[in-house]
Amino acid sequence: MLCQSPHNVRRKAPTGIEALAENIAAAGVMQNLVAHEMKSRGKQRKLGVCAGQRRLLALELLRTTGRIDDSYAVPVKIVSEADAVAVSLIENQQREPMHPADACEAFRLLVSEGRTVDYIAALFSLSELQVQRHLKLANVSTRLLDVFREDGMTLEQIRTLALTDDHALQEHLWFDAAQSWQRNPAQLRAAITDSEIDAADSHLVAFVTLDAYEAAGGTVRRDLFSDEQNAGYVTDAGLLQRLVAEKLASVAQTLSADGWSWVETRVRRDFGEMARYGRLPSASRDYTKKEKTELRALKKASEQAAAELNAYYDAEDEDEQDAEDFDRLDALQDAANAASQAVDDFADRLEIWSDEQKARAGAFVTLDHDGHAVIERGLVKPEDRASVTRDGVSGAAELPAPAEKPLHGKDLSRRLTAHRTAAVQIELARNPVAALAVLMHRLIPVVFSERYVCVYDQHAADVRATCSHDRLLQAADDMETSAAWQEISAEREKWAALLPKRFSDVLPWLMAQREDVMSNLFAFCVASTVNSVSESNGSHPVNLLLNLLDVDMAKYWTPTRASYLNHVSKARIVEVVAQAVSAEAAAPLEKLKKAAAAETAERLLADSRWLPDVLASRETPVVWDDDEDEEDAA
Repeated sequence: MLCQSPHNVRRKAPTGIEALAENIAAAGVMQNLVAHEMKSRGKQRKLGVCAGQRRLLALELLRTTGRIDDSYAVPVKIVSEADAVAVSLIENQQREPMHPADACEAFRLLVSEGRTVDYIAALFSLSELQVQRHLKLANVSTRLLDVFREDGMTLEQIRTLALTDDHALQEHLWFDAAQSWQRNPAQLRAAITDSEIDAADSHLVAFVTLDAYEAAGGTVRRDLFSDEQNAGYVTDAGLLQRLVAEKLASVAQTLSADGWSWVETRVRRDFGEMARYGRLPSASRDYTKKEKTELRALKKASEQAAAELNAYYDAEDEDEQDAEDFDRLDALQDAANAASQAVDDFADRLEIWSDEQKARAGAFVTLDHDGHAVIERGLVKPEDRASVTRDGVSGAAELPAPAEKPLHGKDLSRRLTAHRTAAVQIELARNPVAALAVLMHRLIPVVFSERYVCVYDQHAADVRATCSHDRLLQAADDMETSAAWQEISAEREKWAALLPKRFSDVLPWLMAQREDVMSNLFAFCVASTVNSVSESNGSHPVNLLLNLLDVDMAKYWTPTRASYLNHVSKARIVEVVAQAVSAEAAAPLEKLKKAAAAETAERLLADSRWLPDVLASRETPVVWDDDEDEEDAA
């Protein structure tokens, strides 16, 4: 007789049993179960399944519904009870998922054999929509599927290419891309779905020009009833993208010929990307006599255009303007802007960089919203800042210091701050007075806004009553082992059992409760809104509560392999042991492999009460209060 083994390492309740049962009913048990002998009071042999719990439950479901009987043959491998835990762990950890490309091919073959979508869905315990998505990907060009299978493109990229069934277009967009950015999903999607582009509104068309596009063989659907310049629609987005890339490359080649060590091109300026680069300052040369005369003419033209625009504003009655008046206004505004820009652009020609600067820095070519090429020179890549400064390149002293890499990555920061949140929650749930103070502290500046007019502050408790329960589980997969979490869960279960089943009964129920019940439930609810999960290691408003409640984080978190050591480098492990224990204790770890070092460190740190900075820090964000400024001024 088969039964569940206490040695199965999977503790989470299994799911998808019904779908798996249908799978077994259709195709049989394709993977054997693993079991060990168990003690039995009767004469019947009893086998505990340590690997294959879901298959066992699915078989039991089929038996209880009469679809199989006790004579149904089940393949079982017998192991010793001593090996049961190891075997269970091996089966659950050593699975290698099938590559999506292979799954797509398999689904396509099943369809070619006459299998229906609903049959495949039942066979693989998938929804019909998931099967249809696999089949859609299977319809992509086989050349592209091979690239995807070898991890040459992302799932998002191949999904984007699957928007069209035209294999020639798919392959052209991928294999003929002149620049890597043209393979970005957004660019691929634009090339496929935006088959017709409004030429009058496209900065790409403005950059290339319609004449150049048509000369390259592109076609335009003209709008004969529009007076706008470039009125019409470009029908070949792929050609336009290629022409843009070629023209940008031409500008880049000119800059490279001028001596810049590298040149990047983009169709849009990414301010976040540009902010990562340092900038070498340029020098300025003097104007020549000819340039001075040209500049005076440009300034005069700019002043004249501005005067004409101002005169129009002074003369026109806005209430009586018609379409022609608005066209006239647009023309004057465009002329004034163009004349002013011409003056600014003229000054740019005076900027000069030394040959040394050009050899160590680069330039970016981007397009603005009007289709003009914008060139930014003298840029230093983040990885080159140190060498440029060390070698004393002209202007390097003015480069900002590179941002320090955070001690903890985003995932680990979320994990640690989730545990911090759980600790604050359980401490706050135990203290109704503090919970009331926390909520009042949040509500007072909202209710008395006329008194606290300009208070800009962050808050740990979210008065929109957003419970952070699920967020903590998502941020830290070891959350359920936390002592704080276990207490919170016990409190949650206690209150859930006491509360009425129907929400309409909650208010009368609350009014009938004793004061201690009300205050304790109130504290738990306020505590459940606390959310300090963060991707950064900096100060956080939750530290105000940590200080208020005097929370001992070492009581709720210890540095184990699962909680910390497996998520940092070996060098960091050695550093932590040196800080928390001693340099002598840390020294031998340097000779060990990371896994062994982490295991040893876990033992050494067990009673150390060491905490990473993100959990030990009690720094709170600065609160900017206008009222304080007013009092100081008085």
